[in-house]
Amino acid sequence: MTFAARHFRAMGSFQRSFLMRSPEHTAEFARALGQHLKAGDVLLLEGSIGAGKTHFARALIQSRLAVPEDVPSPTFTLVQVYETPDCDIWHADLYRLTDPAELVELGLTDAFEDALCLVEWPDRLSDLAPEDALRVKLELTETEGQRALVLSGPESRRAEIAALEAAA
Repeated sequence: MTFAARHFRAMGSFQRSFLMRSPEHTAEFARALGQHLKAGDVLLLEGSIGAGKTHFARALIQSRLAVPEDVPSPTFTLVQVYETPDCDIWHADLYRLTDPAELVELGLTDAFEDALCLVEWPDRLSDLAPEDALRVKLELTETEGQRALVLSGPESRRAEIAALEAAA
């Protein structure tokens, strides 16, 4: 058993692994997951550069927009906010963040309570990461275009998220 598996079990959490066969398959999964999220949910997107975090976030955000629009990477702006019919979506890329205190200045910690938040490079959150956040870890595989995806979160979301197995 991996450290991560022991850690999630100890916290009363679940973990599911999926193989994303292509970038479009990854986008389909993101769109399916997006239908299960609501205001107050935080999705932490983990993975190395090029693993597909922004691709995943872009597909999820576009699936929630009433009117299609461009969804750029927030690498330089740190945060992009999108209005949807049911809640705002905050997309944050914390790669360039130097101090977790900057998150408070950006308003991200407040957004955790009343917006749907997608956070790339969540390790920069330090202890500000919500305990009930869902985590998506994307990893490159040896096959071009494929990704290994690990979805984990609080036990209370297990049944709801298990429905995503059909999308995988």
